[in-house]
Amino acid sequence: MSEPYYGNRSFAKTYCELVSREDYEQNLLPAILEISSLQDKEILELGAGTGRVSCLIAPLVRKLIATDLSYPMLIYGKNNLTSLNLMNWHLSIADHRVLPFADQIADVVLSGWSFHGVAIDYPKGWQTTLEQALNEIARVQRPGGITILIESLGTGYETPHTPAVLVDYLDYLDSHGFESNWIRTDYLFKDMAEAIDLMTFFFGDDPMPMWERDMGVIVPECTGLWWKTFE
Repeated sequence: MSEPYYGNRSFAKTYCELVSREDYEQNLLPAILEISSLQDKEILELGAGTGRVSCLIAPLVRKLIATDLSYPMLIYGKNNLTSLNLMNWHLSIADHRVLPFADQIADVVLSGWSFHGVAIDYPKGWQTTLEQALNEIARVQRPGGITILIESLGTGYETPHTPAVLVDYLDYLDSHGFESNWIRTDYLFKDMAEAIDLMTFFFGDDPMPMWERDMGVIVPECTGLWWKTFE
């Protein structure tokens, strides 16, 4: 690509198409609700991207502030949220490390497939950067609030297979008071051509299982949820 993905509208469009095929069995929302009901709560979602998780939770919450560092991503997030005909959400460009919000504004802080960036994008000082971002979460979260971090445990796998780039980051969460669970969030594509096109776009040319079924083509995926209550 000629420009970073976060400034690329074409990337955002194709990414939106890809994630719309993810979790066809709809396991993610029940897993989130097992951690927090979200009902009548004010939510800060970090790294909301094109709004796939935002659209799952918006109908349940009192207020949703969804952030991302990418303006093109938020354009799609706005379009997707607008289709719900709800008035309880707001979008903001924000960096996880320096959140542009007052103290104690959220009952729940949620981040889907995004928060790891504060660690893996700064390999030389990743612990310091991660702690900075976690301190920001603690600042904006109300006492007793819950943080929920959703991360990949392997696309193309039927059981958890932590990507090598996430091992240290996830070990840090495990050793700093986060509880965790995992679910399947398999993709469902209409046909093999679509599966290959969209998976190659994001994951590259490495082969992965693609199962042809009457309903379409399934690609397995495991997803982990980490959560912690901030006192």
